[in-house]
Amino acid sequence: MIISWNTTNACNMYCDHCYRDAGCKAEEELNTKEAKTLLEQIAKAGFKIMIFSGGEPLMRPDIVELVAYATSLGLRPVFGTNGTLITLDMAQKLKDAGAMGMGISLDSLDKDKHNQFRKFPNAWEGAVQGMRNCRAVGLPFQIHTTIMDWNEAEIEQITDFAVAEGAVAHHFFFLVPTGRAKSIEAESLRAHAYEDTLTRILKKQQEVDIELKPTCAPQFMRIARQMGMKMRFGRGCLAGTSYCIISPRGQVQPCAYLNIPLGDVRETPFDEIWKNNKVLNKLRTLEYKDGCGKCEYKKLCGGCRARAAYYNDGDYMAEEPWCLYHGRAGQ
Repeated sequence: MIISWNTTNACNMYCDHCYRDAGCKAEEELNTKEAKTLLEQIAKAGFKIMIFSGGEPLMRPDIVELVAYATSLGLRPVFGTNGTLITLDMAQKLKDAGAMGMGISLDSLDKDKHNQFRKFPNAWEGAVQGMRNCRAVGLPFQIHTTIMDWNEAEIEQITDFAVAEGAVAHHFFFLVPTGRAKSIEAESLRAHAYEDTLTRILKKQQEVDIELKPTCAPQFMRIARQMGMKMRFGRGCLAGTSYCIISPRGQVQPCAYLNIPLGDVRETPFDEIWKNNKVLNKLRTLEYKDGCGKCEYKKLCGGCRARAAYYNDGDYMAEEPWCLYHGRAGQ
């Protein structure tokens, strides 16, 4: 099971697609003591992979202490970061504290495109240097690329770059219009391009040894099955079933892009929210509507619940819009 905690809303960038609308530190973010209690509850709930994200998690002064504490609880700490703050010294401290991997954002091989998307000068150079600092100390890293209509043509080349730099994986994040990303919804891929891009990623997986994984594009599991490929992943959309996210202030929601408040960890222990929340338990029924509900790949894929909600007036059990299949074989 995987959980992501937005450790802070503070960020040194102002990215076009940020779901958290990060920038300045939020008022009443969880302090160190509260964060450690949260980590204890996460471990109690049975989670194993602990993603420290943001904002920019490395802007949190106690981040190394929290990584060490997560490690002591048997959690596997990993990161989602823009990479620019991973100095050689920070990389070593994170590794020594027990960090298992760093997910570093890189959205284009064109430096200007990446920097413009991230609204930060030298974002590209900083991200790549962060990767190289990780590699120098033996801290595994992977590249994270947000897929848009303006960069989907270069995804294979970014994978080749990831291999050349020594990354262990390349993960592709398909845009879901939430937070600041609502303003660039028109740049997200539609059904045909969505299907084509997923197919290209899976074909590329057959050519490289590092792991390639689409995120917020659960149809990749159906396409892989149709291509006869074996994947180590059990399911496409994990929202509410084996994944959720927690905000800097301790608010729980099913996934980063499905902004439905489930509870406050300051008021109710996280493990109780995870076990008892009605929205989470509804997601676990897999009782989806229309094509997603009839699809024989329902258990394997699940459709993107956040995208379903955005395009269906908040109905997170509705049919996912950017799928060409729509359970047609089950009709």
